[in-house]
Amino acid sequence: MASPLNSEYNKNTMQRQWIIHIDMDAFYASVEQRDTPELQGKPVIVAGTPEMRGVVCAASYEARKFGIHSAMPTRRAIKLCPHAIVLPVRMERYVEISHRIHNIFQQFTSEIEPISLDEAFLDVTGSIKLFGSAEKIATDIKRQIKDQLGLIASVGIAPNKFLAKLASDLDKPDGFVIITEENKQKILDPLSVAKIWGIGKTTEQVLKSKGIYTIRQIREAPLKVIKNIFGSQTQEILELANGIDNRKVESSGEAKSLSTEQTFAKDISERDTLLSILLNQVEDIAYRLRKNNLAARTITLKLRYSNFRTITRSVSFENPTNTTQILWEQAKQIFVNWHNKSAGALRLMGFGVSNLQKAGTGQLLLFTDPQQQKQEKIDNACDKIRDKFGENILKRGL
Repeated sequence: MASPLNSEYNKNTMQRQWIIHIDMDAFYASVEQRDTPELQGKPVIVAGTPEMRGVVCAASYEARKFGIHSAMPTRRAIKLCPHAIVLPVRMERYVEISHRIHNIFQQFTSEIEPISLDEAFLDVTGSIKLFGSAEKIATDIKRQIKDQLGLIASVGIAPNKFLAKLASDLDKPDGFVIITEENKQKILDPLSVAKIWGIGKTTEQVLKSKGIYTIRQIREAPLKVIKNIFGSQTQEILELANGIDNRKVESSGEAKSLSTEQTFAKDISERDTLLSILLNQVEDIAYRLRKNNLAARTITLKLRYSNFRTITRSVSFENPTNTTQILWEQAKQIFVNWHNKSAGALRLMGFGVSNLQKAGTGQLLLFTDPQQQKQEKIDNACDKIRDKFGENILKRGL
């Protein structure tokens, strides 16, 4: 059923642009419950093991009732819910299901921007003449995901990416919300300032100290006050507060980069916890590179502070690689350099690779490095074990 927020939708179906944001509900945990029906209705946590200082990657809605959230240390999650069922990450399975979901998307549009395995933006503006309204397209996609895969998606439909993502989050789980140019301010204004991209816990508290709690109050606050808080980000924040977002859905037939990132429910400052998360991200990306027969020449760390300031740090290799150890050594070095100079609580961390090419097509070395061969053999063995038993059956230590 469409949300009550959708009452103005029918008279606005000719809007210039329609973006759909699909967000799979508790994706990793839902896949586990789908594959093992007896887990339905039980608190399921997908995470690294407590012994390896692992963190929660996903929690079913039954587990979330106990206060469990992603990026929480597994030990803490188990204390909150001792009877929770803790399962290892099975990345290969999640990638497989994600591909099947994307096959459904491609029936309706080629303008698809994946954000992660479990969410994507779809520009369906050019698809309406073929398949009907954006609402009908989103309904069909949501139904096919449920019928074919037994999974639930939350859907947001809007004239831009910010509003579409916001809409998909307004009525979770199993949400379906439409925002139009006409109703956008009515929906935005009463929402917490934290709903605006880039406003984290620290900035939220600063705003509250100025008596600014809602998006409407941001819009109506004196410009000087807003500038003192957001600085160079002021224009972007005010545009989002007014429901304006001019970014396009970026789709590409061939991957130019691979990345993964994690926004934390609570800011994290502990060095070892952040390194553990980064190692998981590096292993994920290295595995995906090898599965796609790709190698990367450049790696990038994305670090977002609690005050929403975001920095990136990149390093390029002379020869492209998909070897986990090489990627990890460089990623760790970037992290350590950052931590030594500019450590702070983070609300988001991401790892990505770019300048991709087919593996084995780079400059050939005259002499083969025995250590490199050893690492490649280790990766190959780990990949086979991961494919068969799940990602966290083997983990590298910090």
